[in-house]
Amino acid sequence: MKQEYIEKIYAGWLAKIIGIRLGVPIEGWTYEKIQNIFGELDHYPVNYQEFAADDDSNGPLFFLKALEDGRHGFELKAQDVAEALLNYAPFEHGFFWWGGYGTSTEHTAYLNLRNGIPAPRSGSIEQNGATAAEQIGGQIFIDTWGLVSPGNPNQAARFAEQAASVTHGGNGIYGGIFVAACIAYAFEEQDMHKIIEKGLSYIPKDCEYARVVCAVTAYHDAHPENWRDCFQYIFENFGYDRYPGVCHIIPNIAVMILGLLYGEGDFDRTLNITNMCGWDTDCNVGNVATIMGVRNGLKGINYEKWRAPVHDFLACSSVVGSLNIMDIPFGATYIAKLAWAVAGEELPEPWRQIAEERIDSCHFEYPGSTHSIRLRTDTLAGSPDLNREYALINTDESAATGLRSLKLMVKPTIPGECIYAYRKTYYTPEDFHDSRYDPSFSPLLYPGQTIHGSAYAPLYGSEGIVSLYVRDAHTGMIYEGERYSLKKQEWLTMEYTIPALEGALLDEMGFCFRVEGEGNELPEFLALIDDLYADGTPDYVLDFSKESVEVWPGLHREISQMTKLKGLMYLEKGYLHLSGSDFAEAYTGRHDWKDYCAEFAVTPFIGEHVMVNVRVQGAIRSYAAGLLPGNRAAILKNDNGYRILQEISFVWETGKEYHIAVTVKENRISMEVDGKTLITVMDEEHPYLLGSVGLSVQNGTHLACRSIAVRGI
Repeated sequence: MKQEYIEKIYAGWLAKIIGIRLGVPIEGWTYEKIQNIFGELDHYPVNYQEFAADDDSNGPLFFLKALEDGRHGFELKAQDVAEALLNYAPFEHGFFWWGGYGTSTEHTAYLNLRNGIPAPRSGSIEQNGATAAEQIGGQIFIDTWGLVSPGNPNQAARFAEQAASVTHGGNGIYGGIFVAACIAYAFEEQDMHKIIEKGLSYIPKDCEYARVVCAVTAYHDAHPENWRDCFQYIFENFGYDRYPGVCHIIPNIAVMILGLLYGEGDFDRTLNITNMCGWDTDCNVGNVATIMGVRNGLKGINYEKWRAPVHDFLACSSVVGSLNIMDIPFGATYIAKLAWAVAGEELPEPWRQIAEERIDSCHFEYPGSTHSIRLRTDTLAGSPDLNREYALINTDESAATGLRSLKLMVKPTIPGECIYAYRKTYYTPEDFHDSRYDPSFSPLLYPGQTIHGSAYAPLYGSEGIVSLYVRDAHTGMIYEGERYSLKKQEWLTMEYTIPALEGALLDEMGFCFRVEGEGNELPEFLALIDDLYADGTPDYVLDFSKESVEVWPGLHREISQMTKLKGLMYLEKGYLHLSGSDFAEAYTGRHDWKDYCAEFAVTPFIGEHVMVNVRVQGAIRSYAAGLLPGNRAAILKNDNGYRILQEISFVWETGKEYHIAVTVKENRISMEVDGKTLITVMDEEHPYLLGSVGLSVQNGTHLACRSIAVRGI
């Protein structure tokens, strides 16, 4: 495996997000409408505050986790991807379009899987009919199977066939194979005709998908001058009126091929032409952008025009709230880690250490990356309100580790002010432009954990005082570590263990720089930062009397810090309530917590299936400690369905608060109720060793939870 593949993976994943963002505002528009309103559209139509989640990025990221979660390792099977879908997608909200059984292809396949119909039958023509099976989703969620197979289109095609068959059939599968193979081949091939030919080599020559790709290619080769004439040809011969369903795959691959060929190898031109054709713009531009990002690399992507507005940020809408706050380097490194593992090779340094020890860190090793770092200045009381200029610049002039770091510049400044360079570790509706695909979040950072970071003053930069800090969103209070003098040309590496806190919600972590100097105003402040990350076990109490309802546009409502799988969840008189007609589950905490003790103050209201969850890895992967019918207590394992690992007689009643403590250490799970140990069990069969915490009920049960405490052991 070539080391340059790592940067190309980042370029491809970044380009995917750029393409989605470019196409979203005009999704579903016709060519004529775009032409009438914009004329030549060559830029983002909307300047988003933050871009909310999108199905085109949710699917590729979370379906890829089948490679590490699945039962067949790197010999991927359709059912592995099916279980990833069941595990990471919320039940009929967020993630992708839930348009109803028989209308939305993904919704149809999801309910098939939920009701015991296995993959690939879940997405097949035989089960769902050709109209549902051949919609566009077979190719829009497929990019990562190409990115995880750099230079290996055979593997990409094999993975994509299994993945696409979970939700699609026929041309829906062929589209997935074609796009994934093109992406994988673009790591090595520049000639777009050859890339397209390679993609075609993996699907039947006589299928409709191949027919339209060949037809558009032939038209381009005969008439290479005007892409609009080609679109008219597509409109007349392969338009929406000729294919059934909401968003058929065939018209959209036609405009993708148009864009790839008439774009003549230029990133901007390829994306803009594809976008101006209309139809399913975010899907089409996202797919062609991935191909072009891999083919052209980072140098082919204009920074100020395309990358700066994205700022490396990606919101998702899975059931795992801490994975819904993601930067693009995290996703790229995760893909690269899997790519090297599938190839049976070890990642080169510094990537191996980053991927294995601090994959969620702000390391700045990708050229131009910012990890969504932000800057702000806290002015002194009575100081003038200056017109600040801020800049964040990825640089290779010095680094604490690796080769790159992030330069920050603020001007003007006043001696005594604090400059904060930070990563947001929690987001609220106020941060976003809209509620697209209903994201919800759990914090990335918790009291008790330790944050790490390095700072540096270049020879031309600014000396001062620096410390690490976190902020509690509930109170606005800043918690700060030891202060150090920042000396020129000396990297300073710091760490700060956050104190144990009750009822906190940490929404920032980063560096606090105290400006030194003389006079009322200084020209600028300059410093470099590197390797910002957190580790360790939390020590905190989630007090629901301090949480709130987060109101998004439309009907979207969330409870702060919580992510819901299914059911009714609300706050009342300091308690979180959870109930469901059949089952309900909600989660909080980080996906990568290892050994800990979680204590839940829980009151059963109605029903006989009250459970608290630990090591939650998603909707079908967790442990639970439950109060069950017949005066029983039990430890259960959710492995695409709950089963009891061990149970004991225990008299319990509704209306009484119980303190249920669950301790997990390696594969040992222990349950206490009101300070008395009831059950200890060892899970010897594929144990879950990492995961967050949550609450769940079954069979119409209703519970209330006053608090959740999580501490290391």
